[in-house]
Amino acid sequence: MENFIAYNPTTLHFGRNILTILGATLEEYGNRVLLVYGKGSVRKSGLYDKIMADLKMQGFVVSEYGGIKSNPVIEDVEAAAAIGRERHVDVILAVGGGSVIDSSKIISVTIPVQNPAWDFFTGKAKPVSAIPLVAILTLAATGTEMNPFAVVTNHALGQKSAFGSPLTFPKHSFLDPGLTITVPLDYTAYGVADLIAHCFEAWFGIGETTLTDRFVISIVKEAMEFGPKLLGDLKNYKYREKIMFAATMALNGMTMYGRSTGDWGVHSAGHILSLLYDVPHGASLTIVYPAWMRHFRDRTGNRIAQLGSGLFDKQLTVEETIDHIEDLFKSLGCPTHVSDLKIAGDLRKPILESMIHNKVNGGNVKMNEEDYAALIALFL
Repeated sequence: MENFIAYNPTTLHFGRNILTILGATLEEYGNRVLLVYGKGSVRKSGLYDKIMADLKMQGFVVSEYGGIKSNPVIEDVEAAAAIGRERHVDVILAVGGGSVIDSSKIISVTIPVQNPAWDFFTGKAKPVSAIPLVAILTLAATGTEMNPFAVVTNHALGQKSAFGSPLTFPKHSFLDPGLTITVPLDYTAYGVADLIAHCFEAWFGIGETTLTDRFVISIVKEAMEFGPKLLGDLKNYKYREKIMFAATMALNGMTMYGRSTGDWGVHSAGHILSLLYDVPHGASLTIVYPAWMRHFRDRTGNRIAQLGSGLFDKQLTVEETIDHIEDLFKSLGCPTHVSDLKIAGDLRKPILESMIHNKVNGGNVKMNEEDYAALIALFL
């Protein structure tokens, strides 16, 4: 087991109708609110109107920035931060899925400074303070509601990068599973796949820790049991509840106890597909993971076979484990090859060039250009 620090300052409010205390929570930080949301689902569901009515009735002064993209971009972060800076906001209220909350994390540390937000990603600047962030989650997937990490795209530089700081933890996150009932079938499936992939990234990290391994196996088994049930009954609150809880636990730190790092090589490679072709994040992971396991099977020791035995309750070979995991992703309706997405053109060269440019790598299993080429051949 590796030395580790367990730290998570986010207060999680989970359950039906928990938004009744939203106003009292925001009041802890002030009355000038910057409301950040996405491209339409929050409005279509009626949640936007409800929140705006409640905030105005309670005397909050609300500024807003809508239109955060599903693969968030740095331009939206800068534009929202400018509004927050101009309006001297006291607190940010992020309403949406991972993209909205990720963007809001970077907005929170950009408002107090004059440097470009991208400087945090390159290391040119470090955050010194942050506007408090309160999140309302509407899509169970990324776990961003209870961790400090954010991923944002800079198309001008051809990069998609991650950043995290102790300052970028949400202060409070509100998780009402009922708010995810309107999420369509494909994005529900991608969310289930995303939480499974987060667990795998921890599993293939550095550190032998049997109890934490059991956490990982239990979370993935929860997704394996209730994910398919949810996909067959999208309006079932209990299934939404199970998946929402599992997604939060998959990336709130508990799967990393006793590890010095996760791997995250699959995420690094998957980000290239989102950067170039706007592939939904969860779909990019189900494309890359089977290929990554097949290519790196000899560099991961016995971890693949151990994972298979833990998940499927029987002794499996490495190849059988990979086949079972690929079949799991297929059963969720997720792509397992880029060809499943019907993207036109010769993709091999642009993907390889972007992987080189973005220095795709893992925290445990290291990659080089030969590995990139082999991965691409396996997942195209």
